[in-house]
Amino acid sequence: MSRMVLLVDDDAPVREALSQTLELADVAVIAAGSFVAAKDRITAGFEGIILSDMRMPGRDGFHLLDYARAQDPDLPVILLTGEGDIPMAVRAMERGAFDFLEKPCAPASLLAVIERALKTRALVLDNRRLLRLVEKGDPAARLIFGTSDLAETLRAKVRRAARTDAEVLVTGPYGSGISKVAEVIHLSSQRSKAPFVKRAGEGLSVSDLSDALLAAAGGSLFLDEVTHLPAQTQLSLIEALENAADVRLIAGSTQDLSALVGEGRFHADLYYRLEVMPVPIPSLAERPEDIPDLFRRYVDQAAEQSGLNAPEVTPQIIAGLLARDWPGNARALMSAAMRFVMGVAEDAGSDAQLGLAEQMAQVEQTLLRAALRRAGGQASTAAKALRLPRKTFYDKLTRYGIRAEDYRA
Repeated sequence: MSRMVLLVDDDAPVREALSQTLELADVAVIAAGSFVAAKDRITAGFEGIILSDMRMPGRDGFHLLDYARAQDPDLPVILLTGEGDIPMAVRAMERGAFDFLEKPCAPASLLAVIERALKTRALVLDNRRLLRLVEKGDPAARLIFGTSDLAETLRAKVRRAARTDAEVLVTGPYGSGISKVAEVIHLSSQRSKAPFVKRAGEGLSVSDLSDALLAAAGGSLFLDEVTHLPAQTQLSLIEALENAADVRLIAGSTQDLSALVGEGRFHADLYYRLEVMPVPIPSLAERPEDIPDLFRRYVDQAAEQSGLNAPEVTPQIIAGLLARDWPGNARALMSAAMRFVMGVAEDAGSDAQLGLAEQMAQVEQTLLRAALRRAGGQASTAAKALRLPRKTFYDKLTRYGIRAEDYRA
């Protein structure tokens, strides 16, 4: 991750003090005394972030912000405000500033915002790297969205599964896109030119299975909700796999197969064939940082499918999305995007009525809960993942009434 800050401030002593604070935190600094001096550095390819004073002779912070967003709308710009400039800074955030800090600011507060902005920039640049992979024909990069570590891990597991010819078990919660991931595995494999046949496990007879295997010859057969296969069909499938049928089996399930085996509700031999190559899909609750990117992509898709112009996805809309739990996962988010494009999003109005502080509080609560969920309720681990001091993390939990113990197994 690049750790670079373009610092713009016309006050030389302040500029020098800020540079020293950042450099002590292992952040590279490019210092400039004006917008004109900084302008050539502000490009879409700039790997760092911008920290700028609001009030400067000539071109002020508003001008710099507008220029930076014109070059790259995803380039974080943090503004430094003097006493009495807070209303102006809030207006700047409404125009796209990443954050603002009141001068003089404590080093810890400054570095916390800087670290958050650097991480955001790294995610954006990583996403663009993945998009470049799309142009090289990587189906996992093209079809599995998200910039989080969990999204990248999922793509890596899909690619690894595609390189083998073993059976694959794709699991995940309802609405997480099991069928889509299965198809990406097929498209990424050496069988991509051959058929990809999908069948539901529910009620699939031995005869139906035989027909499906024939139709998928040379390619892949995806059995959705494989745990619903009738017992006799499970036996026939095991026999077909043992006879080395020229078909790659990809099974999908929203249930815990190992538990069903223990209950005698799923054939153990079939389970052990499938669990060799597991590909688990994380829920949206585990990776809320992917929600903005996913929603924007779904909005673009919905607009293209409906022949409508994609409406602007405002910070208020994103705040509302992040405040929800999304038990329906990607499928529910997709439906929300379609309603948004069609102009019938039932909660867009209420989200828009929230003030900036309320929206930021919603986002913060969502990220705190997600970190605790990933850490199994271990507050210290969650605080470290969010790069927050333990005391700050506990203070935030207390403020929002969040209990770490509620997330322990």
